[in-house]
This record gives sequence, C-alpha cells and structure tokens, in this order.
Amino acid sequence: MTRHLIGRVLVSGAAEGLALVTRQPLSFWGGFNPKTGEIVDRRHECSGQIVTGRVFVLPAGKGSSTGSACLLEGIRLGTAPAAILLLKTDPILALGAIVADELYGRSVPILVLPEEGFHSLKDGDRVAIARGGELTVSSPDTV
Repeated sequence: MTRHLIGRVLVSGAAEGLALVTRQPLSFWGGFNPKTGEIVDRRHECSGQIVTGRVFVLPAGKGSSTGSACLLEGIRLGTAPAAILLLKTDPILALGAIVADELYGRSVPILVLPEEGFHSLKDGDRVAIARGGELTVSSPDTV
C-alpha cells in the first residue's frame, strides 16, 4: 500500500530510505554516535540500531543544545539519517541540519508530521521525501 503525507518543513531537502521508527525522544548528545551512526543510549528502545541512511522517525529530540553539533558531525561524516521526521518542532536538530547544509552542502530534511501521519509510520516503510514536504510511504509488502 502506498500513501501520501504532508509534513511541515523545518529543513528543506529531498531524501529516501527505510523508516526507523521510535516512540521515544532521543538526545543526539550522548545518544547518537556520529562516528558510527549508532544509537548508543542504552536505555533507548533503538539502542544498537544504525540510523545511517534511514528515515529516522521520532517524536522529538531531547536534552542538550550540543545535539546540534552531534547531528552536524554525523552529517559531515556521512553517518546521519537520510531524513528526520518529528511529531514536535525541534530547533536543536534543525540547527544542526541547517548548519550542515550551509557548511558542507549536505541536506538532511527535517519535517514535522501531523499526529495521525506520524503514528501511521512503521519500521521498514520506504519513505520518499520531496522538497516541498510531501512524503510517499510504501509498506514493506508493496515495495
């Protein structure tokens, strides 16, 4: 099944990848290893998962403003998610992605989804994001 969603764009860009979905917020400072792309917060439900090249779906970031620098470093090293989809606006993550686009010309789109659309996403969905904030989502059985 293929469906379309519209997100509010925080950071523009186009991306595609498999969804990695969590219902828990994550601090990119101390929770994400920018050298490896691994979620290293051992209390997080995605602990041990690699976000590199994935569309990371989480309700929000949490914690330190240093999370911007961690995301920025992951983007620089090529270990960051392909895109980030949120339930709530997160200026810390948006700042890291904006600075990466300015410094390195590498765009990681960040969008805020309406609650119904956010909760409809599942691990392994293929998500394609267009610059204007339109998402095309294909469930694994239709890919």
